[in-house]
Amino acid sequence: MGQKTPAPSAILLFDGDCSLCSRTVQFVIPRDRQGRVKFASLQSEAGQQLLERHGLPAQGADTVVLIEDGRSYVKSTAALRLLRCMSGLWPVLYALIIVPLPLRDRVYDWVARNRYRWFGKQSSCLMPTPEIRERFLD
Repeated sequence: MGQKTPAPSAILLFDGDCSLCSRTVQFVIPRDRQGRVKFASLQSEAGQQLLERHGLPAQGADTVVLIEDGRSYVKSTAALRLLRCMSGLWPVLYALIIVPLPLRDRVYDWVARNRYRWFGKQSSCLMPTPEIRERFLD
């Protein structure tokens, strides 16, 4: 038998000040059993470097960014592609990609505009275990 090829990784850039975004990270971690997804806040040095490398605005923390296979995805496309990294039935929801992009992103933008009002801002950081800490980029 040959060696098993590791699954390609993805990097999720999220708003580190946003409670909804932090909860999303905490939701993904146990559902990404292969550990494919790495994480960095948009505000971190690593996040800023990745935004620059992909030609995305450094100061715009109003979207989630998924970097996968050398390409960057934002807003609803990033969220849907993230579902494909999870175990269980979550990847089935990727079928929502057939909804026209302007409609998907309109809903995404509405949630993004209201996320602090609905979910608040982070007052403390997640204290990950050493295994989970390895999945966060500094």
